[in-house]
Amino acid sequence: MQRLITLGFWCSVAGLTIASLVPVELLPPQAMNIWDKAQHALGFAWLALLGLFAYPRQATAVVAGLILWGGLIELMQLATSWRYGEWIDWLADTIGVLTVWLAWRLLPERLRGRVLSART
Repeated sequence: MQRLITLGFWCSVAGLTIASLVPVELLPPQAMNIWDKAQHALGFAWLALLGLFAYPRQATAVVAGLILWGGLIELMQLATSWRYGEWIDWLADTIGVLTVWLAWRLLPERLRGRVLSART
């Protein structure tokens, strides 16, 4: 099960990155139906959730890595002629990651312990 969660995490990172860098016209129309900042927050919250379950012993690295990755995506968008990076998008990414991390930290220790023991 742990390998499946880890695979899901990395596939989600790849999928979100690709969706963030392709021209908007190539995305399905329903993908743009909700507020852009909410999409950023929800997408990175999903990555944080999967990442924390995939790597529960490296929670700080997962959180820091995802926050940095969100910033790098915005910089990569600036390098394209069809997308543009916005620092407010990076803030939304960060809010999504930190919201899940805070919930993770507030989990009772015994529940986090179960996740860690299931990992080994």
